[in-house]
Amino acid sequence: MCTAATYRTKDFYFGRTLDYDFSYGDEVVITPRNYPFHFREKGTMDSHFALIGMSYVEDDYPLYYEAVNEKGLGMAGLNFVGNAFFGESRKEKDNIAQFELIPWILGQCSSVKEARILFEKVNIVKTPFHDGLPVAQLHYIIADKEESITVEPMKDGIRIYDNPVGILTNNPPFDMQMMMLNNYMNLSAKPPENRFAKNLGLEAYGRGMGAIGLPGDLSSQSRFVRAAFVKMNSVSGDGEKESVSQFFHILNAVDQQRGCCELENGECEITIYTSCCNTDKGIYYYTSYDNHQITAVDMYKENLEGRELIRYPRIKEEQIYLQNEKQ
Repeated sequence: MCTAATYRTKDFYFGRTLDYDFSYGDEVVITPRNYPFHFREKGTMDSHFALIGMSYVEDDYPLYYEAVNEKGLGMAGLNFVGNAFFGESRKEKDNIAQFELIPWILGQCSSVKEARILFEKVNIVKTPFHDGLPVAQLHYIIADKEESITVEPMKDGIRIYDNPVGILTNNPPFDMQMMMLNNYMNLSAKPPENRFAKNLGLEAYGRGMGAIGLPGDLSSQSRFVRAAFVKMNSVSGDGEKESVSQFFHILNAVDQQRGCCELENGECEITIYTSCCNTDKGIYYYTSYDNHQITAVDMYKENLEGRELIRYPRIKEEQIYLQNEKQ
């Protein structure tokens, strides 16, 4: 289960949490412009926009969880189990395997507007990467600094929704998640007023009561509400450090701690990593479950005209700065 978010100050930021009980071996991967993307039914894309994001690399192919391209367009796939549907090939469509979708969109599109147009031709097919990697049941958030959309492949076709909150979690489908925000329209960041009964002298007895009623559990719907409320009420300066810090605070509101979400196999789901990418500058920031220090990778410090993937293994161990360490 995961949460994706957008945030805009002077620059535009895009990122997500990846919540699961194990890691495939995630790396920050930069795909340069001339890396050949081989598509199962669409041939080879020899030239495309450069990408940066978190990925699992298999057979020298980046299986991106989320990525941002050099034009400032971001895309993330999140679990959508039970609702996602990928079908068979169709002659009249661009048949794209589920694992190829992020490169197909981000490799060619410079904006959400262009992505909408490309999706008119797309048919997402159920071809697995190989037998050991089954097709992931996902839906997607795609965003630039102007707008955000949610894309949901379902049995009746690909549904595309405007996403005015710039947040995505998992189930239920996005239109239902947005509808249920109406249940929380009375939430406020301000101190509460007594609306319970006029003849009762009720009053706030401490600070921090403005958001009473904001759900605190780890379900998809609760994380959607909580992330949306925190993001829509966020206040920060527009400098890089302030903006990045605030973005991580937004997603920390839905952080999953080991022990709070136990699965049927006895393992615990945790927030394996949290990411934040400045889409204007191409800087990808992340933290890991056991490493709270923010690590950054700048795509523009690399050769983006190359043909080989540029890979940085995710730093997992905690890094602690000892302020009074003797030199």
